[in-house]
Amino acid sequence: MGRHERPAVDDPGQEAVRLDARVYGMVQGVGFRYWTMGTAEELGLSGEVRNLDDGSVSVVAEGPGPQVRKLLDWLNSDRTPGRVERVDDSLTQPSGSFRGFRVR
Repeated sequence: MGRHERPAVDDPGQEAVRLDARVYGMVQGVGFRYWTMGTAEELGLSGEVRNLDDGSVSVVAEGPGPQVRKLLDWLNSDRTPGRVERVDDSLTQPSGSFRGFRVR
C-alpha cells in the first residue's frame, strides 16, 4: 500500500489502526529508531521499531487513524534522520498487544 492509499478497514476518523512499515535507505546507525520512537510517543501511539538484518528498519504502530497517518507522513518526509529511500507500508486492524512504544 502506498502512502496515499486508504486502509482496507473502516476508519471513520478516530478508529484505531495498525501500521506495519518497512523503511529502506540509510536508516541504521543514525538515531532513526529513537527519533521514530519519540515521534510515535508524541503522537500517542503504541508499538515498536527495530533494525532488520538487511539494513532496513521495521516500524509497527497502533493508535487513532489520523495519528498513525501523521507518523507515516513523517516516515516519508525529509525530517527523518539518515536518508529514507522507500517506505513499504500497510494499514490494518490493530492487535492491541502493545503498551507504550519501544525500541528493539
